[in-house]
Amino acid sequence: MIVLGGLCRRWLLASLLAVAMSACSGNVSNAPINEPIASVADQSGWPLGPDQFGATVVGVAFSGGGMRASAFSYGVLNELDRYEIVAEDGRQRMTDMIDLISGVSGGSVTAAYFGLKGRDGLPMFRSRFLERNAEQGFDTDVSLANVLRIVQDGGVNDRSQFPRWLDDNLFEGATYADLFARKRPLVWIAASDIYSRVPFVFEPITFSTLCSDLSKVRLSEVVAASAAVPGVFIPMNVENFGGACGGHVPMWLQRGLADSTAPATLRASAAAMTRYRNDPERFRYVKLLDGGLTDNFGIHSLAVSRTNRDRPYMPMTAEQGVRVKRFLFLVVDAGRGPAGHWPKELASPTGTELAGIVTDVAIDSGVYKGYDYFTTIMRDWQNDLRRWRCSLSDEEVLKTRGSLKGWRCSDVVFTVGRVSFEDAGPELKQELDKVPTRFQLDPATLDKVISAGETALRNNATFRSFMRKSPMRMLSAAATEGGEVR
Repeated sequence: MIVLGGLCRRWLLASLLAVAMSACSGNVSNAPINEPIASVADQSGWPLGPDQFGATVVGVAFSGGGMRASAFSYGVLNELDRYEIVAEDGRQRMTDMIDLISGVSGGSVTAAYFGLKGRDGLPMFRSRFLERNAEQGFDTDVSLANVLRIVQDGGVNDRSQFPRWLDDNLFEGATYADLFARKRPLVWIAASDIYSRVPFVFEPITFSTLCSDLSKVRLSEVVAASAAVPGVFIPMNVENFGGACGGHVPMWLQRGLADSTAPATLRASAAAMTRYRNDPERFRYVKLLDGGLTDNFGIHSLAVSRTNRDRPYMPMTAEQGVRVKRFLFLVVDAGRGPAGHWPKELASPTGTELAGIVTDVAIDSGVYKGYDYFTTIMRDWQNDLRRWRCSLSDEEVLKTRGSLKGWRCSDVVFTVGRVSFEDAGPELKQELDKVPTRFQLDPATLDKVISAGETALRNNATFRSFMRKSPMRMLSAAATEGGEVR
């Protein structure tokens, strides 16, 4: 009887769960966020023309980490805006000189908004997003119904809420067409293709392969996909429309896939693109979750774009390759250090703690290897560019550069640095490590994180070295009389 009673109770529980699950299903809004394009010739994109980059190129990448990452990256931009460089076109704010910007998860919000509004939008970003409770845009309740949604639908929240909240409060219906119209900076936002286990980058190359029109994709949908934490959100869909538009996998990716000695990151991304193109019926929908799962530093796009290129200056043009002298790329890392009391206790972490620990271990072990790979790529790119420039004849230099005045073929320096909580100082880092990965911060914590971003950039050894070693005069934007930065 005891056994039968236990069996009956289990059957009853299973029946109740089945009823509850069926009640929760059927109302999921997970239609694709993209539309088809008739021909790849119609695909809009960033015009990487010869005048796109000057002698100084600045790039930034913003990591994931919820509102903490958004606020920290905003603080870095605030500090960057306090400096001017006397460049070939006169004095320019460093925020106006940002040519490349990428972001994942919480960092994608800052990256997308800055790409859309530029430095003029910085003051509004604080009031329109950072001071708001973005969790009003999705359900965070811990309840049986939500657990059942995770089991049945793969997540609690679909695309009907958070993208709408982002549009209402921040992006106002803006699409990639609005980014293309601005031309500068190039904006790379990444989510994670959970089937191929690689970053899915919202850029024209990817969407041409899918025969889809990137210009019509809303920034709110892109940011929501990049920040779609597993379980909290249902995977978002990008539809693969086949090959009718003439889209194909770029040759440099095809070569990477065929080369068994090519970097694993390149081969995995090339394999994903090849799946989309060669078998669109099987891979009709690309399922996207948080970009931090595959690249929490947001550096995949530039690394893969440079890897296996057949020309030493690519993805720059030849004209840009002879013009560039200084390339500064800052990876803004809002990741937290290890935390918890369980290492000093015999007992193991709880199940809830383990879920977060395993996720942090998986992300952190990957991102630091990715950062090392990225720094190697950038160093090799610098060296390749120097060799190519020094192989040019005077006639070739004149053709691409227009003048031999001031020409020094080896005068190219690529500088890569990571701006993290450590740069804000040990005491502040301890406080920052306690800030949870949520999409809301109380006013005091928000002020602290923003200020930490400003302080971290100011203290960062790579940034300070770049400012000192550049042959151009560096000025403090706050001191209009022109005080030189030391």
